[in-house]
Amino acid sequence: MQKRGGQAVLIHAGDDRSVSIDLALAVWLSLVAGAVNAAGFRALGYFSANMTGNVSTATDLLALGRFGTAIWFLLLLLAFVFGAFASGVLIDVGQRRRLHGIYALSILLEAGLLIVLTILDMVWAAAMSEHLMMIGLSFLMGLQNAASTKISDGRVRTSHVSGIATDLGLELAALLPGARDAETGQVLRSRLLLHVATLCSFFAGGIAGVLGYERIGPMVFALAAALLIVIAVPELRKVYRGGR
Repeated sequence: MQKRGGQAVLIHAGDDRSVSIDLALAVWLSLVAGAVNAAGFRALGYFSANMTGNVSTATDLLALGRFGTAIWFLLLLLAFVFGAFASGVLIDVGQRRRLHGIYALSILLEAGLLIVLTILDMVWAAAMSEHLMMIGLSFLMGLQNAASTKISDGRVRTSHVSGIATDLGLELAALLPGARDAETGQVLRSRLLLHVATLCSFFAGGIAGVLGYERIGPMVFALAAALLIVIAVPELRKVYRGGR
């Protein structure tokens, strides 16, 4: 990702990351995730990143005997899991080979696959492209969420709104007078800022995704891919020119 405050957002991992690095990662990737998720729903009526909702819908449909539709929702869950799995394998292989730009490559891979899905959606028959698009988008959301989770040691989850909302509530409670334990108020406020920024970016991305789909259709996914490319390419250039 581009440097923010002179630091590489998609290069430094774990304890080497500052609050500002995590904040930049959360804002930009949550913006993309929100746009992709909302535009996918506007186009196809399914959420590519909302696994809680998809599992709940699947159980409801199974109970009502609508097995075919229930299986479709479970396939979205499997695609998300497989995307996270693919991200984990890619990153682990890259780390073993000491590829410092592996996280940027992961985001660039997401961008490339998003462009491929956009093209296929535009040239294939509607029935085939719709199913491929939703499976593909769920895979990509799993890939992105896993990459952001792994690079930040779990501090940043770009599409996990339920978890973010839970953390937000806990942090607000911890800031109450007399409620603090070993953590300082500064640490808690930093986490609060991170989760508020993530939630707001996902929300803003959702609005942009729907408005974009209304105006340019599937090309909104290509625009999301373009943003990911703008984020990842400068990081890769920095790494392969010998900097970190």
